[in-house]
Amino acid sequence: MSNYSNTIASIVQQAKTREASLPLLNESCRSQFFFQPKLPKRVCLFFHGFTAAPYQFAPMADTFFKAGYNVLVPLLPGHGQAGNWSRKTPPPLPTDPKVYQQFALQWLEQAQMLGEEVIIGGLSAGGTLTAWLALERPQAIYRAILFAAYLGSSSKVLDLFIKKIDTYFEWTVTDTNPSKGSGYSGFTVPALRLFLNLGQDLLKRSERQPTPPLFILTSESDLATGSFDHKALFENVLPRQPLTWYNAFSRELAIPHTMMTVAEGNRWASLLPIMTKAFVESSLTWAEVQEIGYRMTQGKTFPSVVAELGLAAKASSAMPAMMTMVDKRTIAINRNPSMAGVD
Repeated sequence: MSNYSNTIASIVQQAKTREASLPLLNESCRSQFFFQPKLPKRVCLFFHGFTAAPYQFAPMADTFFKAGYNVLVPLLPGHGQAGNWSRKTPPPLPTDPKVYQQFALQWLEQAQMLGEEVIIGGLSAGGTLTAWLALERPQAIYRAILFAAYLGSSSKVLDLFIKKIDTYFEWTVTDTNPSKGSGYSGFTVPALRLFLNLGQDLLKRSERQPTPPLFILTSESDLATGSFDHKALFENVLPRQPLTWYNAFSRELAIPHTMMTVAEGNRWASLLPIMTKAFVESSLTWAEVQEIGYRMTQGKTFPSVVAELGLAAKASSAMPAMMTMVDKRTIAINRNPSMAGVD
């Protein structure tokens, strides 16, 4: 208990010292920590999105803390700093991937002292960093969740622009930008390019390297990232890691790239912590999730299906809510193509 208390105190003090030397945009940019009074079994480590800050994971952190987990949401390097940022004086975002990689490894080491099983997750570029860490340290990670991970843009033309052009980009009202006042309004393209290059490398590595179970979430309404890259990553990983899940939110839900909070445009944001909890606390393979979904299309209830399949012990209490978001109709059509024209 003494070691646990000392570890907590050290983590908090180091973050305070680092952030005290920065002129932060506001309090929502500070690293956020949620510690249990006693050392729990599990700890979550979440990485926020590009140009954003830890505020994005506040709802997720609250859910897991109330479920008995320790939760760490550190401020990414170069983020959340106040200043008169513009094309002439851009925000101090790193352009060397090693800065982020070392940061992720250091936080993984700290997380390992706060729980036996480490869950990692991230949004957008934070999702890219999560995927990199999962490939680098697969044995050290229990579960990894990728929310709209930036592996590539929604357009190959845009990818080419990011790879070739050194310029300054400023978010507009219609862009998938962080909440105004809590993130940077613009950035230099090389600062984003490093995540594009990292994401493309991860897709290649995922064809042959082991990973912990991944939950890959994407949205058909996302204007910033390409769902085809998310699906490719899923298909690369699944044969070697059957506990990997995939969910694509339909276009009708209008879930944007900034999907973590209602304030950033996702009116269904409350579902994300539930779905994440279902993944973390279940030991169902994707094939089993699909089988449950298929049988539910036949008019059966979730409790009756898992009892029928003998899967009740492997399913989280959050699974019934998770199954409402699974595209069960597509599962049924894949098994019975003749159903494609049936409403």
